Amino acid sequence: MASNKRHFETIDLSVDEDIPSRLSKAPRFNGIPFDANSRITASQRYDENGENELVDELDASQNYDAAFANYELYGNMATKIVGVRFYNGHISMGEMVLLIREPNNQYDINAIRVDNVRGQQIGHVPKKDAAKLAPFMDTRSLLVEGVTTSEKKQFDCELSLKLYGTSDSTERAHLKDQMNDSRLPLDEFKRREKDDKARAKEQQAREKARQKALKAAKKGGMSMPGGNGNLSIPGSSGTYAGGSSRSDIPSQTLDDILQESERFNPRNIEHAVEQFGLNEEDLAKMDMAEQPEAMLTTMLPYQRQGLHWLLRKENPTFPAEGSKESVQLWCRQERNPKIVTNMATHFSLLDKLPDLASGGILADDMGLGKTIQVISLLLADVAAKKMAVSDVSGATLILAPLSVMSNWSTQIEKHIKKNHTLCVAIYHGAKRCHIDATTIGNYDVVITTYGTMTFEYWNNKNSPSAVPRKNGLFSVNWRRVVLDEGHNIRNPAAKTSVAACNLLAQSRWVLTGTPIINTLRDLYALVKFLRLSGGLDRFELFNSAIVRPVNQGSEQAHKLLQVLMRDICLRRKKEMAFIDLKLPELNEFIHSIKFLPHEKERYEALEAEAKGTLDTYRAQQGTEAATAYRNLLEILLRLRQTCNHFKLCGAKRFDLLKMGEKEVLDLTPENKKALQDMLHLTVETQEECPVCMEAPVDPVITLCAHFLCYNCIERIIEEQHKCPMCRARIESKDQLIRPAAEEAQEPDFDVNESSSKVEALLAILKASKKEVDGKPTKTVVFSQWTSFLNVIQPQLVAQGYNFTRIDGTMKAEARDKALEALENDPSCTIMLASLGVCSVGLNLVAANQVILADSWWAPAIEDQAVDRVHRLGQKRKTTIIKLVMENSIEERVLEIQNEKRKLMMLAFAEKSNKRANKGEAASVAQIERLLGGRSENVSKP
Repeated sequence: MASNKRHFETIDLSVDEDIPSRLSKAPRFNGIPFDANSRITASQRYDENGENELVDELDASQNYDAAFANYELYGNMATKIVGVRFYNGHISMGEMVLLIREPNNQYDINAIRVDNVRGQQIGHVPKKDAAKLAPFMDTRSLLVEGVTTSEKKQFDCELSLKLYGTSDSTERAHLKDQMNDSRLPLDEFKRREKDDKARAKEQQAREKARQKALKAAKKGGMSMPGGNGNLSIPGSSGTYAGGSSRSDIPSQTLDDILQESERFNPRNIEHAVEQFGLNEEDLAKMDMAEQPEAMLTTMLPYQRQGLHWLLRKENPTFPAEGSKESVQLWCRQERNPKIVTNMATHFSLLDKLPDLASGGILADDMGLGKTIQVISLLLADVAAKKMAVSDVSGATLILAPLSVMSNWSTQIEKHIKKNHTLCVAIYHGAKRCHIDATTIGNYDVVITTYGTMTFEYWNNKNSPSAVPRKNGLFSVNWRRVVLDEGHNIRNPAAKTSVAACNLLAQSRWVLTGTPIINTLRDLYALVKFLRLSGGLDRFELFNSAIVRPVNQGSEQAHKLLQVLMRDICLRRKKEMAFIDLKLPELNEFIHSIKFLPHEKERYEALEAEAKGTLDTYRAQQGTEAATAYRNLLEILLRLRQTCNHFKLCGAKRFDLLKMGEKEVLDLTPENKKALQDMLHLTVETQEECPVCMEAPVDPVITLCAHFLCYNCIERIIEEQHKCPMCRARIESKDQLIRPAAEEAQEPDFDVNESSSKVEALLAILKASKKEVDGKPTKTVVFSQWTSFLNVIQPQLVAQGYNFTRIDGTMKAEARDKALEALENDPSCTIMLASLGVCSVGLNLVAANQVILADSWWAPAIEDQAVDRVHRLGQKRKTTIIKLVMENSIEERVLEIQNEKRKLMMLAFAEKSNKRANKGEAASVAQIERLLGGRSENVSKP
């Protein structure tokens, strides 16, 4: 009889000649074959007793979520789980299961094991069905998900499988033929084909009717409204319709300019599912805790409400029998209250309550005092050091980015009474204190960085030693672990995320203003860290239960997501009435500008080139497609720069893309500089890392000209010494090229030559000279390109403005002087600021006006920049003006931004959400929209 003890080993595919041959037929992602050889690896998970299990240590190249993110349903397959009498795993009807390939199974190389959500084996898929499915699972052509449709019987259990495949229009037909040959069901695929044909027929009929009406209208001498097909922002008449010289432009007041602009408030975006979440009224009525006696600073009412919530979530309780309430998606069944079921995975327990996670996500807006609330939690829980639980210490571990680590010790000292001081240790650098299970009793709080924690966990090894250890961060069972800026672990495959998940703690907290940054998959990493039970710590189940159905518009999945977030996450926004920060009014405007004729000609030429490159990309495969994609991103960047100044997008960098056609470059100084330029270009266009499919973290470029995150490529080099994109040999990490130190970008043209956007900017600054309440208006001008700041700067000098500047080329001392000038010098009324440098960590309340000269792909970075001005300490009404060129890529970027703002709204069921996501590169579907085309059925990168 087979044992049900889980034991995983890394699978060596070389023992089976059939399976490697399947891999050569793998689908393509980002224009390259999906390398299943390094991805079909088993979990390294300890599960001897079902307790204190180590979280999966994912292969950094696995890329499971990215590969399957856009798959669509092809068919439904009825089968069974057989051999159930040999295993002790518990399963009930309606539960989700895990389907795991076992190519090394000694009885069947096509074996597919079936586990319940706890990882306990139930049985196997029948051999006949497994033989059909295994080749598709091995090549990742199909994602197979299962749900039981009967109770577990003596010999088997009924099982329903859903088969998901590529949504790429160029690969669908091939997969359909393969599935037909294997006699796999295609019921959903055929239904969708039928619907598509019906829609196409209706579209043709509508177009025919429109053309007929157009001919009739022309014959009658009428004109059709909106016939040019161009997008325009309502209420925007434009600023400069003709004239290219400054003398042609009449003087305007700021009120005149704003009247020509569209008032814009991203907070007013509504969503139909808001009814499912905690609304502002419910948040205002939350219970308050008493302020801890040791707290020196008087806490605001909403902060005391936050403290009450923190204390309650550290000690979660299960609803009593008869209650219809849920906790962490667990609830009692109405027909039998002794059975508790997970609402997401439908896993059930009889006469036993599940383990509930202690902790949650504090996601208040920036500036609402997340730090103060956590400090009050520490003080309210001082009795933890006297707890009877012998293996849990009374100390709290705080993980923070290096730049804010010292802020924690400063704030703890500032907000606590002298006679109640906590003993704080900084665990960082060569002089760090010694920590083990004995000495931890000397400390109340230990503060360290993500980097220190990550290095200590892995210790330059691919397989870290077991936890707990003899000393260090992983030798202590902490009272609680607090992740400041917790979205840093959003990639669950990264070394930092794996290390954080393996810290031992009674309670776990995530502090972040952006728990969802790019997609709902970001939330999975936080759920994994919190250790929610019921199966949601497995991405396959989280994706199947929440991510995919939410993306497909399922109202039930929307509700499920919001119930989860309402339970584990507290989010208040500073504009909520009950918060009452008494911030002055904030008005935001979109100011539209018309291209001058010669600018429009240059822009349309680039746009046509971009559309042609998109067509080329569609027609290519492999490395040719990757090169076309980089060309496409390059042209999109140039289109955006043309909106600022028609000569800003010099063509010299196009030559860099030709480097990608060579296999491997020699590491000469010239090639290193060229690769660094290419890396800078790739980062600037916000291209995703092809391994983790996230915005780049610590980006590097290989000698074969491929761009990746350092953490992603590091482990691949250690294990394979090959580039994951082209398989070129990489001997060591020393061959990776890092970005060059930022240098001021000097434009290769006469900076005195102006543009429509520059003229619009100068007109706004001129109109802003009037003092308000005896104080001058101070303006921060943000741009993501320092080269554009270099264009603006001589124009300000010529106009006699006293201004200052902050960008990434400046040292800390120079930045401090710039901030001091803006704050204390009445004659200094303008600051030129690099968007990437100034979106975090600065206080710019001395200004009361912001001009956003250009738009980012996603809104959160520029939103955070605005928050530097409109925050606690701001005493004046604040105006935000976003400059947008009419009928350009910038208008279509605004549409995508608004969609991204809705994502976190969906999770929290908010009526409004000001700040949503950052760092997400444009998908090909989005690129089509940016170029004014359709976006259906496109899914390459």
